[in-house]
Amino acid sequence: MNSAEWAVRVSNSMRRSGKGRTQWRFIVGLSVLGLLLIASASHAGNRLLATGGVAQVEGSAGGGLTPWALIAGLGTDRQTGASAFCTTVSPQAFELRSCGAAVGLRDRVELSFARQRFDLDQVIPDTAIYQTVVGGKVKLLGDAVFDQDRWYPQMAAGFQYKKNSSFDFVPALLGARDDSDVDYYLAATKVYLAGPFSRTWLVNATLRATRANQMGILGFGGDRNDRRKLVAEGSLAAFLSDALVLGAEYRQKPDNLSSFHEDDYWDLFSAWFPTKNVSLTAAYADLGQIAMKTDQHGWYLSLQGSF
Repeated sequence: MNSAEWAVRVSNSMRRSGKGRTQWRFIVGLSVLGLLLIASASHAGNRLLATGGVAQVEGSAGGGLTPWALIAGLGTDRQTGASAFCTTVSPQAFELRSCGAAVGLRDRVELSFARQRFDLDQVIPDTAIYQTVVGGKVKLLGDAVFDQDRWYPQMAAGFQYKKNSSFDFVPALLGARDDSDVDYYLAATKVYLAGPFSRTWLVNATLRATRANQMGILGFGGDRNDRRKLVAEGSLAAFLSDALVLGAEYRQKPDNLSSFHEDDYWDLFSAWFPTKNVSLTAAYADLGQIAMKTDQHGWYLSLQGSF
C-alpha cells in the first residue's frame, strides 16, 4: 500500500465519524484544572524532590518514554500522593498530545490514566487517532534512593491497558489485529547519590511484553507478528543541580506490520523542578518511521504537577 492509497482510505473512513473532539477537550480541561490545583497544594508529600519521576507519555511515573519503578506523587509510605500532566510531542508530520493523572498509595501502589490524541493533519487534514490508557504499578522490593549499601534497585511490576477508539479508521486499514490490549512490564530503578563526577545519577531498566504498534496508536498485533514481544527500555540521568536533570532514554519497539516498518524510540531530555510540586520536561525525541513517514523527530514538552 503506497502513501497516497493509505491517505485516501483513511480520509474516506474518517469522514464517517466526528466523535472524539468533545471528549478530548473535556479530558484536557480536567487535566489543566488538576495541574492548577496540585501546583498550589500546600499539603505536599514528604518524599524528596523528583523521587516521583516525571509523567511518562502513557501516564505512568517514570521518564517521558519509559515507566520507572518509582511511584507517582510525593507521598511517603504513610501518605497518598498524586500527579497530573499534559504532554505534547511534535515530529514533522504528526503531533501526539497526552494528558492524564496518577495516584500513589503509600509509596507502594500506583494507578494512572492517560488520554492520547494523535493528529494526522500533515497527512490527512482534520484527522486524529484517540487512545485511552489505564495503568497500574506495584513496588515489589528495594528503595531507589535509600538503602545505598544494598546493590539491588527498587523494582516494580506494572501493566498498561490500552483502548484505541479509532481502530476502524486507521489501524485496521494497516493490518492491525485488535483495538485493545495490555502491556506488562517489570522496571528496576536506582538513584546513586554519590555517583561519577560528584553528581547524583539515576539508572533505570524496564522489560515490557507488548503487542502494541506505535504504543497502540496503530492498534495491536499484525500480519507479521501477533504475539507479545519482550522489548527493553532504559534511562540514564544525571542531576546537574538539585532542580535540573539531564538524561537520555531508549525504547525498543515490536515490528508487527508488514505495511510499514516500526523503529525504536530514543530521546535526550532535561527536566526542571522549579518547586517540589512542579516539573517541566523538554526533550529532543527521535521516533523513526511512523506509518509511511520516515525519519520522524521533534520536540517533546511536558508539564506536571505533584503532591
